[in-house]
Amino acid sequence: MNEEIEFILDSAKESMNAAITHLEKAFLKIRAGKASPAMLSSVKVDYYGSQTPLSQVANINTPDARTITVQPWEKNMLGEIEKAIMNSNLGFNPMNNGDNVIINVPPLTEERRKDLAKQAKGEAEDAKVSVRSARQDANKEIKSLDDASDDLKKNAEADVQELTNAFTKKIDDFLVVKEAEIMKV
Repeated sequence: MNEEIEFILDSAKESMNAAITHLEKAFLKIRAGKASPAMLSSVKVDYYGSQTPLSQVANINTPDARTITVQPWEKNMLGEIEKAIMNSNLGFNPMNNGDNVIINVPPLTEERRKDLAKQAKGEAEDAKVSVRSARQDANKEIKSLDDASDDLKKNAEADVQELTNAFTKKIDDFLVVKEAEIMKV
């Protein structure tokens, strides 16, 4: 096979892998009822005047399925951490016991589960759009090759479509697993 076509296929595969990686990160942020340190990954704390990720100023643990504990490395950060969690619109009500910030993760209501499933579907659809965009770019590059025969171009486009189908199926599989996780009571 032509080296240029090989390169085009590799870059398309790389773009599609990036879409999957992004989807996995997005799914981590969608909580499924079980406490996880990833739930606080978007929280930024005012640390001596600069916005710093919570994980860089404190230890975040989950002692059980319904509790998250945040233990700051500096005690004077307790109030800032509590304020940052409340302002993050995650729906958590942190409690400060003088040493740690404790968050009880409430069980999800049916309505909230449906909202989260809808959010997961949206993220999956965005990933599919990225995959299709990578396919479109690859096909454009293949068509613009001057030194490749028509048969070679057709075969390369078929390979790109196969890649697209494989990654779309992977996205659908991830979505099925995430929806089951969200809807499980």
